Amino acid sequence: MPSLEVPLKLLLFIDKRPSSAEQVRQIRQHVEGLDSETAPVLEVVDVTEQPYLAEHFRLVVTPTLIKISKVGRQTLTGSDIISQIDYWWSRWQAEITNEKAILDERLLDDASIAQSTEIIHLSDEIFRLKQLNAEANAKLEFKDRIIAMLAHDLRNPLTAASIAIETLEMGYDPDQERRSRFRPELTVQLLRNAKTQIRSIDRMITDILQAAHGPSVELQIFPRDLDLYELCREVVDSMLTKVKTKEQLISLDMPQDLPHVHADINQVRRVIVNLLDNAIKYTPMGGKVMITALHRTTQKVQISIQDTGPGIPADKQVRIFEESFRLQRDQSQDGYGLGLALCLRIVRAHYGQIWVDSVPQQGSTFHFTLPVYKQTNNRPRLVE
Repeated sequence: MPSLEVPLKLLLFIDKRPSSAEQVRQIRQHVEGLDSETAPVLEVVDVTEQPYLAEHFRLVVTPTLIKISKVGRQTLTGSDIISQIDYWWSRWQAEITNEKAILDERLLDDASIAQSTEIIHLSDEIFRLKQLNAEANAKLEFKDRIIAMLAHDLRNPLTAASIAIETLEMGYDPDQERRSRFRPELTVQLLRNAKTQIRSIDRMITDILQAAHGPSVELQIFPRDLDLYELCREVVDSMLTKVKTKEQLISLDMPQDLPHVHADINQVRRVIVNLLDNAIKYTPMGGKVMITALHRTTQKVQISIQDTGPGIPADKQVRIFEESFRLQRDQSQDGYGLGLALCLRIVRAHYGQIWVDSVPQQGSTFHFTLPVYKQTNNRPRLVE
């Protein structure tokens, strides 16, 4: 491209037609006859030799005269280019005369634009910082709530472990050489229960530490072959003290041919503990709680936990799985409204579904599904 060091430059684009040479001669002679102080520089461009320039200026026909200056660009075409030059020449002279003033004004405009741009940049930065601050506050709030909830839930395994240990302690008579008054199998069962609850406490402490990373932390899922009946029986045993305190009846009804599932035992335990704990809490004195399971399809197993509590209003049955959502009746209850939201995350992480069926004053049934464990020749399923 030619340089723009001169105030005004004219580019005349032609082709190799015979008439082009005469047109060039006439236009050049006319331009040279203009005011010598401000006369523009004329350059002739053959589009057949420099087609990239024709493409750059998006030329359609020849001849075409393009006026180039620091103020702007103008295109003249047709057979009367000389008369068009005469028409525009006074205006082009005004451009040259006023170019300095125009450029000075442009510099001021550029400074104003730069200042406005800086203000916009600062506003965007302030907005971004406000967003970061809001996210940080939300994480801190979530952390406080989840840690408080998990710390509260530690009471269940702590109580169960304490009862098992106290029962064992009561079974020894110091006057009879500290021999146990319990049958060996009962002692083993109490010790196993205490050990299980201590492991639950350890897992909850791990959960508390994970919660310190905030709500965006992904669940750690390590699925394996899992016997749901054994897991449900373990959870029920850990809550028998609560059930007896409220004189409730709890039952476990699962078919013997229920297939194993492919799931993380620790995370599924959290779901069952949460749902069963809620069922016991909301079922009145003397009420019933039932855990059932069925093989819905070849791909899924469904677990259901039913209570005879007050039920859940139909318009709230979806919202109860939202984080921090609580029914009006629960505002004075212990907890932080995070349990069902956590259950939802865990079940979805296993590619399952969770939902509730409920009729006010007739109880609720929470259902969730888990994938069936697939048997392989390399890793046979254990059958007890």
